[in-house]
Amino acid sequence: MLVIIFRRLGQSILVLFIVALISFLIFRYVGNPVDNLMGQEATLAQRAALEEALGLNDPFYKQYFGFVWNALNFDFGNSYRGALPVSDLIASRLPATIELALTSAIFALFFGVITGIYTAIRRGGYLANIILSTSLIGVSLPTFLIGVLLIWLFAVELKWLPSFGRGDVVQLGWWSTGFLTLSGIKSLILPSITLGLYQLTLIMRLTRSEMLEVMRQDYVRFAKALGLSSKQVNYKHALPNTLVPVVTIAGLQLGSIVAFAIVTETVFQWPGVGLLFINAVYFVDIPVMSAYLLLVGVLFVIINLFVDLLYLAIDPRLRDSNSSE
Repeated sequence: MLVIIFRRLGQSILVLFIVALISFLIFRYVGNPVDNLMGQEATLAQRAALEEALGLNDPFYKQYFGFVWNALNFDFGNSYRGALPVSDLIASRLPATIELALTSAIFALFFGVITGIYTAIRRGGYLANIILSTSLIGVSLPTFLIGVLLIWLFAVELKWLPSFGRGDVVQLGWWSTGFLTLSGIKSLILPSITLGLYQLTLIMRLTRSEMLEVMRQDYVRFAKALGLSSKQVNYKHALPNTLVPVVTIAGLQLGSIVAFAIVTETVFQWPGVGLLFINAVYFVDIPVMSAYLLLVGVLFVIINLFVDLLYLAIDPRLRDSNSSE
């Protein structure tokens, strides 16, 4: 087991170095930092002094490992817009994105698994067919259109929920949360549904297909032949084996939620790192762009590593097959 864990850790570290390399290339070669920091009026002597101070004359490998070392210390330099430290900008926006992603993931996983199980057990039923037909909305419609429709219905017409912003937040140290205020919770509902609807549809259809496949296995038929009730067969024998691949997909989709929160945050003007990235692209703020790319890459790698280890924990066959290699 330890060999497998160290192998996964080694692969994750390698991927992180590659992501850091891509982020560094964006930071170093997209635009000219000297032009962005000093403008066109600077003299050649001033430009040369700044290039030396920033280490732009150093060899490539030295610049790269310096970038990695600074990133490990959460130092991404200053934003070209406002000259604020990028780490402070990300730290102030990160709680909003994490709360949105976490709420969306719970929404997608909870309702996705429940509806997937129901449509598999009650396949051919009237309500199951309605759920399957309705789920096509989550796949066929783009995220921004779903967000606009929800805003029109619940914010403009019904006036039940706010259409933009995060609402009132409570400061807990450096972390700001909207879970402790009514306006914060209400502001979280529409963005969470918008961001999680596509993932919910995928999880529901995956759970349904896996459940149907498991219910055709011999051990399930044997359990039925023993006279066990349908509830025991479905939830004690079929469901645990159904959830093994669902855990993997659900974990990877959580990373996708963080990465693709950009569209949802833009539609709802949610003050997260996705909206920060959009503004950075608009103003060609290279340090913020490279820091965002590195942050998303790190989140993906961490989530993927956690899912791999969880997969090994819940499926002993994988541990046995890896140990025999």
